[in-house]
Amino acid sequence: MPASEPVRFGRKRALPSCPNPLFLQWLTDLRDEAKEKGLKIQYTYQKAINSLNKYPLPLKNAKEAKILQNFGDGICKILDDKLQRHYRQNGKKQMARAGCAPSWPNIQQQQQQQQQSGSFQKGTKKKKKREYIPQQRSGGYAVLLTLYRQQQIPGSKGYMFKMELQSEAQPLCDKSFSVPDLGSKYTAWSSVSTLIQKNLLIKTHNPARYSLTDEGLALAERLESVEKERRNVPVEVRRGAAAPEDEEEEDAVVDLTASDEESSSSGETLSSGDAGGLPLPGKTQATMTTSRKPNRDCLLPGTYDVILCVDFIETTGGSHYRKQELVKELQRNGVGFDVRKLNVGDFLWVAREKVAPVPGQLRAPAGRELVLDYIIERKRMDDLCGSIIDGRFREQKFRLKRCGLRRPIYLVEGSSSSAAHLSLPEATLQQAIVNTQVVDGFFVKRVQDVRESAAYLTVMTRYLSKLYQNRTLVCRSRELEGDVPSDEEERGNPSCSLISFAEFNHGAVKNKCQTVREVFARQLMQISGLSGDKAAAILEQYGTPHSLLAAYEKCGSESEKEKLLSCIRYGKLKRNLGPALSRTVYQLYCTPGALT
Repeated sequence: MPASEPVRFGRKRALPSCPNPLFLQWLTDLRDEAKEKGLKIQYTYQKAINSLNKYPLPLKNAKEAKILQNFGDGICKILDDKLQRHYRQNGKKQMARAGCAPSWPNIQQQQQQQQQSGSFQKGTKKKKKREYIPQQRSGGYAVLLTLYRQQQIPGSKGYMFKMELQSEAQPLCDKSFSVPDLGSKYTAWSSVSTLIQKNLLIKTHNPARYSLTDEGLALAERLESVEKERRNVPVEVRRGAAAPEDEEEEDAVVDLTASDEESSSSGETLSSGDAGGLPLPGKTQATMTTSRKPNRDCLLPGTYDVILCVDFIETTGGSHYRKQELVKELQRNGVGFDVRKLNVGDFLWVAREKVAPVPGQLRAPAGRELVLDYIIERKRMDDLCGSIIDGRFREQKFRLKRCGLRRPIYLVEGSSSSAAHLSLPEATLQQAIVNTQVVDGFFVKRVQDVRESAAYLTVMTRYLSKLYQNRTLVCRSRELEGDVPSDEEERGNPSCSLISFAEFNHGAVKNKCQTVREVFARQLMQISGLSGDKAAAILEQYGTPHSLLAAYEKCGSESEKEKLLSCIRYGKLKRNLGPALSRTVYQLYCTPGALT
């Protein structure tokens, strides 16, 4: 008899967490692969992994695993195939007993040897991540191609604003960039966050500017090259690859994105339903320079209605009866109006596109809205007094000037007798109204009560409907507002450029991020006697506090510093800023103590 092994006393060695590590490893790989592909079977694999972790005994083969929960014939067959392949590659070495799976130490040894020799088997490798390529005619696809084509235009700025990018990319995408599909909250614009996360797109500045990274530029260049190759292939060749039963359907497809001139000049019709390859219908690079004003950016005469927009603050809160009286008067006068949140002003008018209802949908699709160049700020005498005291009056005028609309109007409601019992004297209020018209350049309309306010809004609505009825309205970006002359209404132009309502309202947000120049202007306007025109004149010479402080340092004496800004001219009359204000600004930024 062989000598018996000596009995070992002491602590037992800790058992491995799972006595079947190969099965666990293979199931984990299967789960990760299914998860990467987005398959629901990943959850079945995860349940099988949980059951295998709870089983304390080694398994000879996968058939024995059928006793475990969530192990069916399919999973057991896959594991058996992998086990037989493993035996053929490594051999049945040091089995605990005939037919048993390798023990834990042996598996660890094999894995270490494989790692050292660099011959890890395919089942244990981490699958390489596939390169992200957006789906054909998706939002990300359209954004990449649009930005790439814009960069190829000579003299391009290298970036695009959101509204501009959405309108240019829309023809290249099947989904809308602004309106989500029925039953969904996502639009085509939602894919932009994925592009930023994949480091294909970069977002900077405020308002946001979108541009391609180096990786995004390379991917977009590949997409564009495939698109060019696809355009060079004759339509008959592409149709010939289809099955005979599909030929009738192919013949019925019409390209709705191509204009009559493009179809006649090219002599071929591209199908928007082609699924082969990467690439996309769209305009060639040569036509991109002439596509800055396509029909989708225009509202033709007769295709829109002029609608009065009322800020919701004018209909809720405060004196409820008086505010409801305004609504009732507008309804009684037959004025079409819409109550919404306006970030600046109390009333304005939009040209809303007429959209036919879609069969089967509860609501008609949202039409485009362009803001007409008229905006009204309504002030009662008590509200005017309060806004002057707390500083809102100057700030509101400043924001109205920068809102992008060329015809701001102040609607002052109330007679002189209503100002008799207010905190400020009547003469001060009257002077503020006159300054608003003469100095600030606003049109001021005086009315007696709410009914006259409603009457004025009714007359303005009918006047604007007649003024714009025969005009073609072109959507422009707010950043390009200086390129359009402000007197185009008086010249009787058949077309005029307007800002979309979404861009207008977003740009008028009160507490949005501001540039150093804007904050500097607001600082200067807090000084008594320093109006918006005077602040603008200072900003023309010194755009930031740093440049102003650098100019003070270059001055030789104290008196020269105090008089640095005195000769700056402001306003239409080009008057000097004066030594008093110049000294106050100097003391504000250069004196550590209290001002004298």
